[in-house]
Amino acid sequence: MPDVESVCPACKGARFNENVLDVRIKGKHIAEVLDMSIEEAVDFFDDQSYILHKLKVLAELGLGYLRLGQSSTTLSGGEAQRIKLATELSKIKRGAHNLYILDEPSTGLHLRDIQRLIDCLHQLVDAGHTVLVIEHHLDIVKVADHVIDMGPEGGKEGGLVVVAGTPEQVAKSEGSHTGAFLREVLAKENGGW
Repeated sequence: MPDVESVCPACKGARFNENVLDVRIKGKHIAEVLDMSIEEAVDFFDDQSYILHKLKVLAELGLGYLRLGQSSTTLSGGEAQRIKLATELSKIKRGAHNLYILDEPSTGLHLRDIQRLIDCLHQLVDAGHTVLVIEHHLDIVKVADHVIDMGPEGGKEGGLVVVAGTPEQVAKSEGSHTGAFLREVLAKENGGW
C-alpha cells in the first residue's frame, strides 16, 4: 500500500507546537519565516544588519530563490558549494590567506548569475585568498588568472597537462580542446581577437 500523509490539524503542517507558533516577529511565526525565499528574507530582515549581511551574500551568489528552511538534502552540488562560499564571504578578514577549492560551482546557476559568482570569487582573491576552481563554464575560465587544461581527453585518455597559462595563452594552444572553445569566446568578445 502507498504511504498516506495527512496534515496535522494542530499545527497545519508547520511542524512546530502552538507555543512556538505564538511567537511572532513582524507578524510572522517561525514556519512562515522559514518558508520565505532568501530574496523575500532580505526585505523582511532589512533592520537586522547581522542577518541581512549574510542573506545579501547568499542573494549575490544567485541563491535568492532558495527557501530559508529548505533541507540541505534538496540542494544541488553547486548550490551547496555556493552556500559554503557565502559562509566564507560573509566572514572575510583581511590578512588571512586561505585556499578555496571549488568543483564546478556554476552547476545549476542561471546564466545571469554566473557574473555574480565571478564577482564573489574575485572578492576572495582581492582579500588575499587563493581560489582554485575546477570548471568547464567558459565565462569563468576566461577570467581566470591562470588556467591548467587537463586532458587531452577524459577518463583513461586524460590526466596530462595539455597547456597551462593565461586564458589567452590556452586559447592559442592548438592541442587544447578547451583552447579551441576559449578561442571562440574570446574572439566574439574582442571582435576577432
